[in-house]
Amino acid sequence: MKWLDIEDIAEALEEKFPDEDVISIRFTELKKKVLNLEKFDDDEKRCNEKILEAIQAAWLGERS
Repeated sequence: MKWLDIEDIAEALEEKFPDEDVISIRFTELKKKVLNLEKFDDDEKRCNEKILEAIQAAWLGERS
């Protein structure tokens, strides 16, 4: 997965962290969780706040 694979990242996060408080998560913590996903393989420096916002929104969407 790469940073722009938003939906895939959100699904993987929901699988790995089903009890996480997605609304209250800090972007620094969210970034760490993404970087530690087993299938994630992208440069940490390619991430920005807009990408993290999109991941957070998609993750919330996984719950509804």
